[in-house]
Amino acid sequence: MPITLSVGGLRVRHGPVEALHGVDLDFPAGAVTALVGRNGSGRSTLLDTLAGLVRPTAGTITWDGVDVTAWPADRRARAGLTLIPERGGVFAGLSVADNLRLFADGRDVAPALTAFPVLADRLRQRAGTLSGGEQQMLAVSRALLTPARLLLLDELSQGLAPRVAAHLYGVVAALATAERTVILVEQHTGEALRRAEVVYALSRGTVTFRGDPTEYESHPDSARRT
Repeated sequence: MPITLSVGGLRVRHGPVEALHGVDLDFPAGAVTALVGRNGSGRSTLLDTLAGLVRPTAGTITWDGVDVTAWPADRRARAGLTLIPERGGVFAGLSVADNLRLFADGRDVAPALTAFPVLADRLRQRAGTLSGGEQQMLAVSRALLTPARLLLLDELSQGLAPRVAAHLYGVVAALATAERTVILVEQHTGEALRRAEVVYALSRGTVTFRGDPTEYESHPDSARRT
């Protein structure tokens, strides 16, 4: 598969603590890649660094052949990178309808309502009063309504019922096309492994596994040990 995003020798520090230790990864274009591991493994730090929210202390990030290591988050967003953070992807004080309008920026909001019909019944409701699953649906709507080329999702299924998580992951998996690449960070790996084509496991800031989901499930370095 062609590679859309590469990181080489990536090091990130949080104060005196190094969170990523020279990470090298390639993310294939048009695929779903899962980043798995326990809390503190460096997964979310890596995602935030890819999004431009955290600056690396060393290493490079190359996107479609362009070195974007020094690009700020807003420039990456304008270039087509969309980050959906854990429990933080909606404007809680605004209505569902206003959130969708902001995400769409003049485009039709129908794709979001088709993917998540429950939102059509909540248009006047403030986003902060939605259930956890409905808030995640609204957050994922951002990816449906923007021309994102690179989609980063942090802990999409955290705290959600299995049925809701499965629906969200079905929508997300369908977003991975020749024009769009998806990177998932998950601690609870069931749905992520079912949808992913590539899996990377991190432990204490180091890559401990790379391969496909079938290989990962039978590997001693599974999520239970990461």
